[in-house]
Amino acid sequence: MATAQEIEDLISRVALGDRRAFSALYDNTSAKLFGVVLRVLNDRASAEDVVQDAYMKIWRHAGRYSANGMSPMTWMITIARNTAIDRIRKTRATVDLDGVAEHLTAPGPNPEQSAVAAGEAKRIATCLDQLEQDKGSAVRGAYLEGRSYADLAAAFNVPLNTMRTWLRRSLQTLQECMAK
Repeated sequence: MATAQEIEDLISRVALGDRRAFSALYDNTSAKLFGVVLRVLNDRASAEDVVQDAYMKIWRHAGRYSANGMSPMTWMITIARNTAIDRIRKTRATVDLDGVAEHLTAPGPNPEQSAVAAGEAKRIATCLDQLEQDKGSAVRGAYLEGRSYADLAAAFNVPLNTMRTWLRRSLQTLQECMAK
């Protein structure tokens, strides 16, 4: 799949009426949009029709897209999702909003989960700060920065097995601190 910048460039060219750019945009994004629409509609044939309608809207409204920090895929997914919801509304007299809402919820944590995660992050940071400076730095390097044990052993000028022991004991200390 193309990068966000490449997709933005394609949308800009589509806004100028560039059919090749539109074809490239379709090739790079249609699978994702189809998946989103299929989850909303639960019907492959209808999803195929809606994706085509969504791309027609993208063609017509590409000039309205502006890079404002939002992902170009977010913009396109919103168009596709809204087109799918419009299709549901047209085909059903009443929409089962509970069923649709299940598919429309944003990925990621809800506000409550975010608050809990923020609290846990503060607890972990507090516990990390209670470790000796070298050992706290080693834990951060290994588990937050993804550095290898060998890199850390070289950086702290200790044997590899000593670094492993530091990390194992530091994790045990963190676990005890978090259990309080």
